[in-house]
Amino acid sequence: MDEPPPPTSPTGLSAYMAVSQLLGLALLATTGAWLGRYRGGVAWHSPLQFNAHPLCMVLGMVFLQGDALLVYRVFRHEAKRSTKTLHALLHGLALAIALVGIIAVFESHRAKGISDMYSLHSWCGMATFVLYLLQWLLGCGFFLFPGASFSLRGWYKPQHIFFGITLFILSITSCLLGITEMLLFKISDSYSHFVPEGILANTLGVLLVAFGLVVGYVLTREEWKRPPLAEELALSMDFKTLTEGESPGGGSQ
Repeated sequence: MDEPPPPTSPTGLSAYMAVSQLLGLALLATTGAWLGRYRGGVAWHSPLQFNAHPLCMVLGMVFLQGDALLVYRVFRHEAKRSTKTLHALLHGLALAIALVGIIAVFESHRAKGISDMYSLHSWCGMATFVLYLLQWLLGCGFFLFPGASFSLRGWYKPQHIFFGITLFILSITSCLLGITEMLLFKISDSYSHFVPEGILANTLGVLLVAFGLVVGYVLTREEWKRPPLAEELALSMDFKTLTEGESPGGGSQ
């Protein structure tokens, strides 16, 4: 008897995934080039400590968060438990890196005597980070660790998906606000003259938007969503029969 062919990715998904990763790497390279070429690089406990902030935020809150969202599109045929674990680990790593970036900016402000949390960028950025942390904790509690009932998971799942995409958009928006704020602080006199630093930073902003659009497109393509595996279908059917008051064998309770 012939064996069934191995599962394959839907047409176009692999190409979009490759584009998303190329854009993500371009984000990191452009951020590094901007900080290294025009802002003196990155160093801790020095006047350059602030520069760790944009680097960590782009790496954690955009690139790694985007990849965490794409996990369920890449690992379409692996065990659900393993995929959920990787999803949570990537989000956790993104949070840890973003926390380093937040510490860097607060310590840099304190060393230079600059006030904290006065700008729109700081308000949006801190709100996004706090909500992202809350989203991660709730996601782990509902989906990764035992204890939550099927009914609670079913109720929370749409909220989790919605706020996951929303926080990714907010993260990119906060980064765009931060780039604009940094340019106005550092090169306000020459920014309007299309100086190289301004062009490079604007390019970073365009890459952020492009990365967000590609990730969002992959996430919203209905036919690219992870298909339920056999064991997941079985659990879903058991849950359905329980909620409808029927036994798995088909008889009424």
